[in-house]
Order: sequence, then C-alpha cells, then structure tokens
Amino acid sequence: MRIKEVANRLGTTTRTIRFYEEKGLVKPEKGANDYRNYKEEDVKELKGILALREVGMSTVQIKKFLKGEVDQFSFLDMQRSVLYEEMIQIRDMIGVLDKMMEGDLTGSEDTMELAQKLKEIKQMRKNWKDRWDFDAQAEQYDENIKTTGYGFNVHQQYEEALTRVRDCINPLRHELGLDIGVGTGNLAELFLDRGTQMIGVDQSERMLRVCLNKHPNIDARRGHFLSLPVSDKGVDFVVSSYALHHLTDEEKELALAEMDRVLINGGRLAIADLMFENQATKKSILQQYLDEGNDEAIDAINDEYYADRSRLVSWLIDRDYRVETHQFNRILHLVFASK
Repeated sequence: MRIKEVANRLGTTTRTIRFYEEKGLVKPEKGANDYRNYKEEDVKELKGILALREVGMSTVQIKKFLKGEVDQFSFLDMQRSVLYEEMIQIRDMIGVLDKMMEGDLTGSEDTMELAQKLKEIKQMRKNWKDRWDFDAQAEQYDENIKTTGYGFNVHQQYEEALTRVRDCINPLRHELGLDIGVGTGNLAELFLDRGTQMIGVDQSERMLRVCLNKHPNIDARRGHFLSLPVSDKGVDFVVSSYALHHLTDEEKELALAEMDRVLINGGRLAIADLMFENQATKKSILQQYLDEGNDEAIDAINDEYYADRSRLVSWLIDRDYRVETHQFNRILHLVFASK
C-alpha cells in the first residue's frame, strides 16, 4: 500500500507519516525507486501512533510505549492524570477570567488577589509530593496495619471506622463511588461487596498494582486529592480513609473543592481520618500525651497534618452541605456530608 493511500485511509497527511518514519516510529518496506510499501501491520501501528498523539504524547513517549520500555497501562493512566490536571487548571483560569470580566479590568486589588490565588492553587497542585514513599510501603501495607501493640496506635478502631464510612454512605448497586487514597483497596472492598462500582485514586503506582491484584474490579487511576482524574459531577459519592492527613490545611480545602467538583447534585461524602475537633482540643490532647510521657504520639502527630475538624465542617456548611460528625477515639474522626 502506497503512502498516499495510507494517508487517505487514516485521515492524515503524507508529511505526517514521513515525520513518524524519521522519528523511527514506523518502518515500512522500501522497494524499487525507494517507494514505501505499507503492510496492514504498519497501518495498524500508525493508527495507534496517531491516537497517542491525539491524547498529548510526545514522539519520545510513543517510542518508549511501542517498544515496551514502559508498562503500557500505567503509562496511559499517567497520561490521563496529566490531561485531567491540565483540564482542571484551564477551568480554574476560565473561572478567574469570568470574575475579572465581571469587575474592574484596570488592575484593581480584587483582580490582583484573584490572580495571586490562582497562582497559589497552581503551585499547590504542581508541587504536592508523597514524602512518605508509599511505593515502598505498598507490598507490606496490609501487614503493617496493626490495631494493637503500639504506644501510639493510629489504626485503633480501623475496621470500625471503615465500616462506618460504608454505612454512612449506604451505597446502592447502581451507584458509582470514588475512594481517594484507595491504597490497597480495603475501604473500596466494602462497597464492592454491596455491588457498587468503585473508582480508586492513588498517587502511588505500586499501591494501585496491589489494589488491582486484590480487587481487579476496581477502576484504579493514578492521581491525588488536589487533581482528581474524574469528570465533573462524575460520581454519586466520595469516600476516603487515613489519607487526608497527608495534606496541609490549605491543601485540604482544595481537596474538598475537588470532591465537590466530582460529586453529583445530591451526592455525599465520608472521610475517616486522623484529626482533632478544633485547635483547642488538639492543644489539650497533645498536653495529655506530654503528661503521659508519650513522645511517640507527639512525634507522630507533628510529622503529619492532622485536620482541624471544625475547619472541614465549616467549609462544607458554607457550601450548603448537611454535615454529621463522629469521634471514635482521641485522634480518629469521621465527617459525613450530603448535598
């Protein structure tokens, strides 16, 4: 098959095909007078190349993909996350532009404040990193969840908390849920058992692999709280357990905004996590640990970002959510909210 015929068949140009040849992505046979002869296998490969280019991959990335130098599913999943992050940033920029057009366009304080806020949000999404190295923890994560035997036990009432999250949500079989920080899938599993479809988002590729090995029916996606690879109003409910405390207070509010974005009207969310009722309670509990001589507890708390529950509740109420809370022990709480 000649190059022009291939171009017409694929809806592209001969110039584009030659470009991919130059980059070593496709290698047709060449006959007399150096004419290219494309086989069906070459055409099929070109279809894949064109599709990958349409979703934003560079020729270097495509070459690695075709050569099998990367895990293809993980590579595509990462590309999806990148595109969602770009989409979210574009949406934020459009929102700021809309507000600017509603007001004074001559460099007012409000305009500068909007621009600065947008810049800060971009930086938060771009700069968030997993400083706890969950990739390294993935294989032994379930084994390391101990509910007893420590001077400071963050997983005390672990199973009770996960079960209560499920019961608060009360999932229906036809619904689609999202578990953020899905880890190895322990919380999502409780919803699968009810016949509910689940999307599991985690920033750790190895955690997702373990999750899929345990629960192949979970739609596992690479991503994080601040940039969810989920469409607007795409899920009926959002859940999360033992993950939000890896975000600063400012990042937590951005995470709540992302949850709000992906929830349908009338959706609900439930978060079981390490937190304090408010700052006064945090101070009191830290003093209790100090009086008990429990340095392990104090060090663990100071190494994380345990939430101020009152801030989460206020944020949700300000956006017309109905909110309920429950405290399991000194550091473990549940926040349930419905629109």
